[in-house]
Amino acid sequence: MTQTPELPAQSLADRVPAADSRPFRTPRIHRAWSVAAAAFVALIGAAGFASLPGLLIEPLNGEFGWSRGMIGLAVSVNLALYGLTAPFAAALMDRFGIRRVVAAALLTIATGAGLTVFMTASWQLVLLWGVLVGLGSGSMALAFATTVTNRWFEHRRGLVTGILTAAGAAGQLIFLPLLSVIIENAGWRAAALTVTGAALLVAPVVYLLLRDHPADVGLAPYGAKKFMPKPPPVTGAATRAVKALFNAARGGPFWLLAGTFAICGASTNGLVKTHFVPASHDHGMPVTAAASLLAVIGIFDIVGTVASGWFTDRFSPRRLLATYYGLRGLSLMFLPVLLGDSVHPPMVLFIVFYGLDWVATVPPTIALCREFYGADSAIVFGWVLASHQVGAALVAFLGGAARDVFGSYDVVWYSSGALCAVAALMALVIRRHPTPGTGTLPLAA
Repeated sequence: MTQTPELPAQSLADRVPAADSRPFRTPRIHRAWSVAAAAFVALIGAAGFASLPGLLIEPLNGEFGWSRGMIGLAVSVNLALYGLTAPFAAALMDRFGIRRVVAAALLTIATGAGLTVFMTASWQLVLLWGVLVGLGSGSMALAFATTVTNRWFEHRRGLVTGILTAAGAAGQLIFLPLLSVIIENAGWRAAALTVTGAALLVAPVVYLLLRDHPADVGLAPYGAKKFMPKPPPVTGAATRAVKALFNAARGGPFWLLAGTFAICGASTNGLVKTHFVPASHDHGMPVTAAASLLAVIGIFDIVGTVASGWFTDRFSPRRLLATYYGLRGLSLMFLPVLLGDSVHPPMVLFIVFYGLDWVATVPPTIALCREFYGADSAIVFGWVLASHQVGAALVAFLGGAARDVFGSYDVVWYSSGALCAVAALMALVIRRHPTPGTGTLPLAA
């Protein structure tokens, strides 16, 4: 009797799960692109929902008499939670899946924004828009984009990161003019309900199109040469997030990345996104015109961020960061003399220049996190993003307080420009390659 010879065992990475024993497919249009498209839609929504607080400063001040500092506090809580939620959300996605976490986040945003229309006290603004919308939008932050990119793409990661980052600009472009017109014609409550409806519309789209891992549909990641099985759910999401923070924080490079990104948040979301419209209105510019300028920043942000992703695949991320921060600081130094009661060519030049640089810092920052923190890169970037939002939160509050005290925003513009120069120097201190065996970036001598 002849025995069939025993075949050598295959490694787990080379086998398709039992549910599909066929060799993995490589379709003409990879499923990764539809997943990226669904993530793009979700990030557009998250950015649009985050656009409203800056437009609420004037109407809430007029209706309730709340100070700009008080309203800025609610925006600060929103921005801080947006960042602090991100690393835990990334870990939760490893535990429960991307679709469930993002769908729950959208429902949380819809709840917070919808209940805002019934508020009568400032603490309710802090609770609803600050806490609930902050938690929901933070769960769809750039750590979400990093998770999608890491799982679904082996090639073109820099480009895809740039495209998903540009979704924030696209959301700003779509929602800012729309919400400003709604506020002017129907009041701020109608704008809050618009955000609620948009969140509820995006939720089923995301749930239907997103998939947690390429193995779920029998595919390898885009550009991968072999099938990669879906890893088992990772328990202890909070513990993993905190452990990743402690491991990264033992090296100086984490603090350099976190510090530069804190300044990034202070000079974008905290300053321009929150205070550009009221600052322009101080100079006599209509709110709708100022909001439209902020939306135009979003147009050039898309170009700049996608280009930054392309550059990140080809050039040193630290040198790119230094260039971006230096140019941003220079532009902010000129802004106080450009603000006026109408749109003029120098202001348009600022909008174009600043827009190209708005979040161009994200792809190189993610690339450095991916290079030096490996499997924990999405979570570590979540913590770096948390520093971004803490910086944004501080300036959102301090900017409003400075306006209450000094009667203008000039000191805030100049201070932010100087901080960007510091960030450029910090970026140059980061070495290009990790020390062998450490997995962390050393400081330059």
